[in-house]
Amino acid sequence: MLKIEIGTSGREAVPTGAREATVAAVLGEVDAVRVQSSSRRSRSRGGTKVMRLDGEVAVITGAGGAIGGAQARLLASSGAAIGIADVDLAKAEAMAHGITRAGGRAIASELDVRDLDQWQRTIAATEAAFGPVTVLANNAGANVRTTFDDQTEAMWDLIVDTILKGSFLGIKAAVPSMRRAGHGVIINLGSIASVRPGAMSPGYGAAKMGLVGLTRSAALSYATENIRCVLVSPGHVDTPFLRADTQYSPNDATTSLDNPENYRMRLAATPMGRLMSPEDIARTVRFVISPDAAAITGSMITVDGGAAM
Repeated sequence: MLKIEIGTSGREAVPTGAREATVAAVLGEVDAVRVQSSSRRSRSRGGTKVMRLDGEVAVITGAGGAIGGAQARLLASSGAAIGIADVDLAKAEAMAHGITRAGGRAIASELDVRDLDQWQRTIAATEAAFGPVTVLANNAGANVRTTFDDQTEAMWDLIVDTILKGSFLGIKAAVPSMRRAGHGVIINLGSIASVRPGAMSPGYGAAKMGLVGLTRSAALSYATENIRCVLVSPGHVDTPFLRADTQYSPNDATTSLDNPENYRMRLAATPMGRLMSPEDIARTVRFVISPDAAAITGSMITVDGGAAM
């Protein structure tokens, strides 16, 4: 309940008519705030407020996998229309089908993020289906875990071109659509390696550290156009990629524990005592897109249970 107090000072009294007019004006402002807020929030059955993203159009890369897929499902359930982009078209189509079957809006696109033409086709298809793109989530990644001595030029190119060049090309392709919308949010997916790169896989550390600079550059470049760019850096996320930890492991939806020692090692490296879930990352992405994060740009948000400390 909102309590409004209009008092008197000293010998001056507030006339009844003026008091009623003031109350009406204040209540009018409160109603306006409620209307504005309700466009982005709705109440769940438990009474807690849930962020809504109605009107947003998001292109999400790596959306056939665990981390990108969790983002696609959560943003769709929050009201956004989703362009599901993945190098594996079958995975993209399966994700889009699951979202539409649940009542959401989604289309699938095959996308190799290293190819600007494919990027432009993906953005165009999403805009044709749902309107101008307002959100870009750059999740696509690659890694080949080797020592510095053993990492070949081909391995380096695969990793850096997918993570760093792919994110750069995505921004280049999406910004014109965001300009047509009048606003936009770009999320780049970092890593603990964006804070503290390790000795294994120099290409991965270089690419994830490079995203720090790319994010800041994009944030500065587009700040005056109401387009924000934020780096979300997960810690050890409980995905099939982590559970297998082979030299190269596809980040698909099939969970296994092929390497329990690696799992235990990463769990021990997380001070909070649990691995992050793909949904932990997705909820952070939803927050970054929301009006609650309207003043955040160029920053890195770590979602790691303290692992990077």
